Amino acid sequence: MKNALIINAHQYYPFAEGKLNAAMFEKIGTFLEGEGYQIKSSDMKSEWNVDEEVEKHQWAELIILQSPVNWMGVPWSFKKYMDEVYTAGMGGQMCNGDGRTRATPKQGYGTGGTLKGKKYMMSLTFNAPSEAFDNKEEWLFEGKSVDDLFFPMHMNFKFFGMEPLETFASFDVMKNPAIENDFERLQRHLNKVFKGEAS
Repeated sequence: MKNALIINAHQYYPFAEGKLNAAMFEKIGTFLEGEGYQIKSSDMKSEWNVDEEVEKHQWAELIILQSPVNWMGVPWSFKKYMDEVYTAGMGGQMCNGDGRTRATPKQGYGTGGTLKGKKYMMSLTFNAPSEAFDNKEEWLFEGKSVDDLFFPMHMNFKFFGMEPLETFASFDVMKNPAIENDFERLQRHLNKVFKGEAS
């Protein structure tokens, strides 16, 4: 049986209760169970233990991050999780420091990951419309993609030696939601990524 860790990074706000992220979190879990995965999960609204979370990352072959995009990044509660859990994993559980040695301190930064062979996928929910990305005429992102915006998260996972799967994103979820369409797109995305079906 394959092992997957699914993380719900949602942070509650009065205008964003987390129902969409919770539904996507559940749909991803149901899909992976159907594909023969054993599932463990972590949720920022629940208590978590640093050592147990490190062990979950070691146990999992696949890590899925389900997260809203708050101020161009992940919510503060998940950043706290990263600061504590990922730092605790630097003693070899997730990486051997930053990969450098004292003999060659200018070489190999970021190559110390010990989670090589594991994969990760991000599923993100945006208030921004999809048209705000990949368009040089757009004022804010200036032609950049979702993955450009989340380059730091990609680097966090790469730091541990993990390999990316294609990112999924839902857009305009507050001002112009199309939730049922998002659920259908998520299903097609999962079918494409994990079953090789055309999207």
